[in-house]
Amino acid sequence: MSIFNYSRKQAVMPTAEQALPGRDKAVPVPAQHFALKSPLTPPFPAHFEQALFGFGCFWGAERRFWQQPGVFTTAVGYAAGSTPNPTYEEVCSGMTGHNEVVLVVFDPAKTSYEKLVKVFWESHDPTQGFRQGNDVGTQYRSGIYVFSKEQREIAERTQAQFQAALTEAGRGSITTEILDAPPFYYAEDYHQQYLGKNPSGYCGLGGTGVCLN
Repeated sequence: MSIFNYSRKQAVMPTAEQALPGRDKAVPVPAQHFALKSPLTPPFPAHFEQALFGFGCFWGAERRFWQQPGVFTTAVGYAAGSTPNPTYEEVCSGMTGHNEVVLVVFDPAKTSYEKLVKVFWESHDPTQGFRQGNDVGTQYRSGIYVFSKEQREIAERTQAQFQAALTEAGRGSITTEILDAPPFYYAEDYHQQYLGKNPSGYCGLGGTGVCLN
């Protein structure tokens, strides 16, 4: 029996030394996106770009993005922690440091990173720390994980713009982390496009009603 209680929620980020050890082998995932019918894993078309976001339960977050024009594929997974190839139960224990994230692959000729960032800001409350609505834990934090200097500039600029709009609306301070994109670990098969397979399933996302202008 494991010494870890995987159902236990942690509200404090574990150190690398405290984190669960994980494993070398990645979990298997479907070859094809359930809704878009595009490949779920690389290689992707060479001219396409990637974005990585975390903002609460990844079921609803992923659906927001696969519904956007110009998005080629999406996948849910874990990132920004210490444990290699974690399981969902391990992430939920709070002992991996990972966030629930969505990988978005898009065609820059049909949409832009800035449009995707707008969806990110307006789809959740980025002031809640290790929580999103009723979902509590380090894996529900708000995060933008950037793949380039240009993406970082857009993330930081729009964060300042959205903070100004939140402040005007009487809201609190943004707690979103903006980091260079860390390794992305695919989540288990049943999490991929969950709300496509289960249209009436749980979606805990709720925006602030504030728009990024």
